[in-house]
Amino acid sequence: MKNPELTPFERFVIENKGTEPPFTGLLTTKKAQGLYLCKRCDQPLYTSEHKFLSHCGWPSFDDEIPGAVTRQPDPDGRRIEIVCSKCDAHLGHVFQGELLTPKNLRHCVNSVSLNFVPKENPQKKTVILASGCFWGTQHFLSRITGVIQTQVGYTGGHVDQPTYQQVCSGTTGHVEAVLVEYDPSLVSLDEILKVYFETHDFSQKDGQGPDIGPQYLSVAFYGTTEEKSAIESLISELRGLGHQVVTLVQPRSFFWVGEDYHQNYYERKGETPYCHIYRPLFPRAHPGIEP
Repeated sequence: MKNPELTPFERFVIENKGTEPPFTGLLTTKKAQGLYLCKRCDQPLYTSEHKFLSHCGWPSFDDEIPGAVTRQPDPDGRRIEIVCSKCDAHLGHVFQGELLTPKNLRHCVNSVSLNFVPKENPQKKTVILASGCFWGTQHFLSRITGVIQTQVGYTGGHVDQPTYQQVCSGTTGHVEAVLVEYDPSLVSLDEILKVYFETHDFSQKDGQGPDIGPQYLSVAFYGTTEEKSAIESLISELRGLGHQVVTLVQPRSFFWVGEDYHQNYYERKGETPYCHIYRPLFPRAHPGIEP
């Protein structure tokens, strides 16, 4: 079974039974409530209630939706492979006897083999942030514990329904940005903003790294006076620590969702950002993102 929408890296894992590097998958530490679906056929495989943090480097589940997952001997002769019972997509392996949960079972699944559909959360909040190429911005912000989901797109311009090509011309007034949906009971806006500042060069005026142009500016958008105060407070803190900050603080405007092929770009390619890095800047007990 072939799916032309799968990237070469996704085909490597799902069709050729490959393995993504540990601690790289988008869903490894995901805590939001929802369903985990097979990326190839959209069959529901696991619920968030099945998921637990095993620190093994891949998403872990101690149960599955009945009938959704098939076990079979792995070609290596040692492990038990798990595949989607509907389309035979490779998921990963299942292990027993580790005593990690009361069920004593661990489905070790490649993040890239799954799609996550969040459960509707009436308490969720959103924030829009821009820090250069939206691929890298999304890569880091989507990994914050408590973030439900993210979307890349365009905001701040004067053209309706802009395309990537139009925005890249630098004439529409838009910046590449990320819409972050988060659960405020799990993560604060302050923590999200800290990771935002810790993953890009907020001192660069004309873009980010080699990406130069008005569409790549550092901009934090606010929808309320409280959000504006939170952004400005962290900027003041950074300046107090001796950093130059040129990040623009602007009111929110309409967010146009970007094209499908831009969403979760690095995970789908099996790559890491070239112009965004994480470096801790704010004192706190724990790092802002998982490795």
